[in-house]
Amino acid sequence: MNQASGPEIERLIQLLAKLPGLGPRSARRAALYLLKKREQLMEPLAEAMGEAAAKIRACAECGNLDVTDPCAICASQRRDPKVICVVETVGDLWALERASAFKGRYHVLGGVLSALDGIGPDQLNVAKLIERAGREETSEIILALNATVDGQTTAHFIADKLEGASVDITSLARGVPVGGELDYLDDGTLAAAFKSRRPA
Repeated sequence: MNQASGPEIERLIQLLAKLPGLGPRSARRAALYLLKKREQLMEPLAEAMGEAAAKIRACAECGNLDVTDPCAICASQRRDPKVICVVETVGDLWALERASAFKGRYHVLGGVLSALDGIGPDQLNVAKLIERAGREETSEIILALNATVDGQTTAHFIADKLEGASVDITSLARGVPVGGELDYLDDGTLAAAFKSRRPA
């Protein structure tokens, strides 16, 4: 243990170091900043975190995080219940909501299949998706999984599982991003763009 600081500060640093993107050095800087801004930042942050821990739960329908169950998206009458967009994480759902590109409902898997990490179908929210796909109102399942090996393996697995359901199974287009220059794109993105080409 560091002799320059007490056990409370060391515990704060250790907990901060567990956050993504923060190593021991960054966690130490963050802890010092929080302690310096105790009244303006640290106390309100602690209160907000306590409140979030007490009130926020996973939606039993889709897996989104909210203070209500079902979540606001599942409960909304303005969302199209016929179309379900499947994402890996709640972070992916938030990204799609920021883009305002989708007006249906979501399904959060909670990760992807990964033999390396020991994540199989039982660790993912697949059974509930199959149940939702079998409902009469569901007409399309959009697989919006990351273009990684594990993401694509998971997409194929889900497509196989949904083969008997009377729903359209689609996936997001892959290819040249808006504002992208061909010279800066990787080979995989260019290949995907050619495969996903459409009439001009």
